[in-house]
Amino acid sequence: MLSKRIIPCLDVRDGKLTKGIRFKGNIDIGDPVEAAREYYKQGADEIVFYDITASSDGRDIIIDVVRRVAETIFIPFSVGGGIRTVEDMRRVILAGAEKISINSEAVKNPPLIAEGAKAFGSQCVVLGMDVKKVEPNVQVPSGYEIVIHGGRVYTGIDALWWAKEAENLGAGEICLNSIDADGTQEGYELELTPLISTNVRIPVIASGGGGTPEHIVDVLTRGQADAALIASMVHYRYYTISEIKTYLHTHGVKARMTW
Repeated sequence: MLSKRIIPCLDVRDGKLTKGIRFKGNIDIGDPVEAAREYYKQGADEIVFYDITASSDGRDIIIDVVRRVAETIFIPFSVGGGIRTVEDMRRVILAGAEKISINSEAVKNPPLIAEGAKAFGSQCVVLGMDVKKVEPNVQVPSGYEIVIHGGRVYTGIDALWWAKEAENLGAGEICLNSIDADGTQEGYELELTPLISTNVRIPVIASGGGGTPEHIVDVLTRGQADAALIASMVHYRYYTISEIKTYLHTHGVKARMTW
């Protein structure tokens, strides 16, 4: 069995590390470069970096901060926000990222997934999915709808259909974020996560709601996720990554240990 991954998420706004709840009320909480360095030392398996207002503001990603983070860590590094073209992807990779996360632009321009996979390989292309629970309907039969531009724009696209479509287009991984659970620290969405993870063949990273190591065990086992994205748990220093991994180890979940 492959080891499960623990991945700290750096949401960045105006060059600062920020955190909100359900995509609202963000407050600045620190320096993303310092946070990346600390999580790398604690044993993170990867780091995810999102420029959370690049797409909604219609601007390019803050490439200088991406470069500074990449110079600090020596683990896989995924970057998203404001990536609209293959050339944007190339700039991010040249700045030090191993993976590119595309979300809003992939919804508006699905061939971008295939173009990125052709240019850099599927392993470099991560589909970010921001998902909201809704009443099931003809357009959204699963009851989970794709929302873009930082939770601002509902698309009428069914999350399960979109996950399968993105896989067919060449996405190598999905980062699945529940807007309803985001920032609540009350646990991951355990209906949405297995719905997606059991219906695609590519890895699924669960995102949104992690508050305790028990929540992570739940989403990696019951949710059948391949990895868990974490933020508040470590940003507010409730847990270290090594403490989280020790808990996983003692509860039968295989993780890459650093001791």
